[in-house]
Amino acid sequence: MTLGFYAEPAADAKGWFPVIGFPECRHTRRKKCGRTKAGTQRFECSECGKRFTASTGTLAGMRLGVEKSAQIISMLCEGLSIRAVGRLANVDKNTILELLLLVGQRCKFYMENAIVGVKVADVSIDELWSFLGCKERTRRILSKPVGSCGDNYCYVGMERNTRLILAWHMGSRTSENGFTFARKLAKACRKDKFQISSDGWRPYKHMIPYVFPGADYGQIIKVFGSVQDTTRYSPGAIIECKLKTIAGNPDEDRINTSHSERFNLSIRMGMRRFTRLTNGFSRSHDHHEAALALFFCYYNFCAKHGTLKTTPAIAAGLTQERWTVAEMIERTANYVKPEPKLADVIADLPDDDGSTT
Repeated sequence: MTLGFYAEPAADAKGWFPVIGFPECRHTRRKKCGRTKAGTQRFECSECGKRFTASTGTLAGMRLGVEKSAQIISMLCEGLSIRAVGRLANVDKNTILELLLLVGQRCKFYMENAIVGVKVADVSIDELWSFLGCKERTRRILSKPVGSCGDNYCYVGMERNTRLILAWHMGSRTSENGFTFARKLAKACRKDKFQISSDGWRPYKHMIPYVFPGADYGQIIKVFGSVQDTTRYSPGAIIECKLKTIAGNPDEDRINTSHSERFNLSIRMGMRRFTRLTNGFSRSHDHHEAALALFFCYYNFCAKHGTLKTTPAIAAGLTQERWTVAEMIERTANYVKPEPKLADVIADLPDDDGSTT
């Protein structure tokens, strides 16, 4: 397993530093040009004379600076709304949305390519409901296409011992999205013997054994009573829990989704978009996905877990130290996907029956 490497710009024989991606300047050569009052290295374009800081390249031309960006992202991951962050950081809400989209997309790419082949023992998967733009009932009344708005689910796979978020996927609750999530989870897990637990969603019964042919898989099926009259969203009281073995020989004492369901609470407390009965819900599919990716990366590498007393990434052996939010911004910006090994490429090739080895 590897986390890839980080690309550092190197000077050529004349001392020039190549750079790509400044929207104000499309030239490709620069040189050092002093420092700012805060001590940040400045660069000057050799052709047009425009000057930039290193953070401008890290943030694809945004002039916020890494420190201010880290402050904004920290507040977003602590459950503040876009407008609240704008008032506290004195930054326009459109700038915050642009930063969220930029760093969130990088975090998504990083997690999908860096968390690969992790050794796991006990995996718990669950789905969390939210909505985009409007509720599902309104989407049907307006005759809008499925997926453009309405109900939206976040599929999450967690390693119960290290609390590491192995994989996630956002979409409607369909077999197609469930299978996409299962494939992402299979990529993140090492092909060893381990146990998987899920709820009683019917497509999982055939999907999980197909994607994880060697895993021990069990479902916990909760039977609820009638819906309470005094609440709007909460289900009724649990009157029975059934443990069902689906594949292999799972340990019944370990068949549960308690850890992943508890993480659902962390999502609702840490992301304003998931807070019920507010106007902070997502209007954009891209920003909703970016916010999820940002929160999961922050949870894995930056947030200290109360039970583990460290971050999930350290507990899983992915990194040696806890990241700051500024380091998360810089590392995801400079991350380069590692070249796949020949053995991994061969393992991913489909067999005659369409499955992978």
